[in-house]
Amino acid sequence: MTGTLIVPGTVTHRPAHRDPNVLRWLGAYTASMVGDSVYYIALSWAAVQQGSPAQAGVVMAVSAVPRALLMLGGGVVADRFGPRRVVIGSDMVRCAAVLAVAALLFLTSPGLWPLALLAVVFGTVDAVFMPAVGALPARVTSRDQLARVQGMRGIGIRFASIVGAPLGGLGVAIGGAAAAFAFAGLLIAVSVPLLISVRIRELPADDKACARGGTAGAGEAAGGPGASPGAGVVGTAAPDKADTHPTTPLGDLRAGLRYIRGHRVLAPLMLAIALGDLGFVGPLNVGLTLLADERGWGASGMGWVLSGFGTGAGAAALLLAVRGRLPHAGHVVGWACLAGSVAIGALAFVPNVLGAVGVALLIGLLAGLSGAMCGALLQTRADPAYLGRVTAVSSLVSLGFAPLSMPLSAAAIGAWGTGPVFVGSAVVCGLGGVVALCVRDLRRAELPG
Repeated sequence: MTGTLIVPGTVTHRPAHRDPNVLRWLGAYTASMVGDSVYYIALSWAAVQQGSPAQAGVVMAVSAVPRALLMLGGGVVADRFGPRRVVIGSDMVRCAAVLAVAALLFLTSPGLWPLALLAVVFGTVDAVFMPAVGALPARVTSRDQLARVQGMRGIGIRFASIVGAPLGGLGVAIGGAAAAFAFAGLLIAVSVPLLISVRIRELPADDKACARGGTAGAGEAAGGPGASPGAGVVGTAAPDKADTHPTTPLGDLRAGLRYIRGHRVLAPLMLAIALGDLGFVGPLNVGLTLLADERGWGASGMGWVLSGFGTGAGAAALLLAVRGRLPHAGHVVGWACLAGSVAIGALAFVPNVLGAVGVALLIGLLAGLSGAMCGALLQTRADPAYLGRVTAVSSLVSLGFAPLSMPLSAAAIGAWGTGPVFVGSAVVCGLGGVVALCVRDLRRAELPG
């Protein structure tokens, strides 16, 4: 059922937005993301209905634990078994779990335990789903189209965030949490036949060997001048005899971490992403809520500010999807991150909602541009055989470590106020841009054209 459809590794010159294979992948990804959004609305509503607010908070947060603990292992799974197969399996498990809970809620009132169990299942599956999703684009299109695909993926994410919440609310209004869960399961199910029809590229044998503990050529593994422009950044040196033997998952994980650590572009890029997310997540989540309350903007004002941010981020994704690539990618990452950090710091000093919406739109545009370019560089500079593990590390940084800044931001705002905390977060975010501009290989990194 999940057998792999393989196409030759030759480069196609068809733009990604006109490639039916890429569009099938994008349709599957978007349907799955919309289903995710509906699922979170259904889960939060059901948790509040079945328990106290504190218990509901625990249910909503419990999925983060297995996701953070298992994310690196999920990258190994994606690289060992193939990202397409892992994504299909993940969506099938998520669909079955959501529909089972929907049926249970329809037939009885079971309390919180099935909701907590569902959250744990989702968190566990997300640990393999996210790295596989990050590794899949490199197997469905050519390297020169990966930046455009990153923009298309960003548009899918924005579409899911805009459409998913109203659909989830509509499902709850029509038939309660059970109906919303059933709707989420059906949306996730739509992705499975689309993914089955997606054709992927098989990895060359030497890439597979290097990815399982082999040693890449020094110039290419480092992303330096010796890198072959048509083959990613993995070396062409023949693997040792021992590298042709099957390796353990732990060995694959160590090989992936060594690969990232020794890569002159990916290693500093991971640091830049970590600093940018740490400085961004706190102010634009809990910090914005507290700022809106302090200024008397209310929930509607906060909603308008968030809409401005979403519009800017969507515009950045659309720009990359239309252009396909932007020159001087490393410079764009650094300067966009620095300018975005200044806008984050300025947000705390804007006196009215209209001004805050304008600043938030600028933050979304700059942060969206920086994030999309970081994603495109990860996609194009990492060898496809390592992309599951590379994506796992970047996802762990963004989804595992960065959210820790939210309670810290809230506590700091309580102690010192919004202004100093927003400025401090802006400094941390700006350090990511400093890293991008100070590390020569990252600063000079380009997207394939």
